[in-house]
Amino acid sequence: MASYSVNDRAVAHARRLIDARQYVLDSDWGEAQPSADDESAFLKAHSWNEYAEWHLGLTDGATDETKSRYGYVYGDFRRVHRMGLIACQYRAAEWRHKEVELAAHELLQRLDKASA
Repeated sequence: MASYSVNDRAVAHARRLIDARQYVLDSDWGEAQPSADDESAFLKAHSWNEYAEWHLGLTDGATDETKSRYGYVYGDFRRVHRMGLIACQYRAAEWRHKEVELAAHELLQRLDKASA
């Protein structure tokens, strides 16, 4: 099983988006989550650094500037999705990636407070 560390730049990016009210509170994450084709299209128009900002986890040992390096996507490349954060928290808890789980939890609490 892969191990992950928290992508601090992604956490900061999510915080900025939440503070700017760039979020979706109610979505079908299965439909909204970027597909492999969506990711490739995003990378054609954006840098790897911008791509990385949408992923809460960095796969330990994976090469930078590869899709396998980045995990736990939380948005649709435009906005944070509340269900995306919940999915990140759940998956991280399931796989015992505690740091990613806690980062997703903190972002979820921030989003819920901002949207209250």
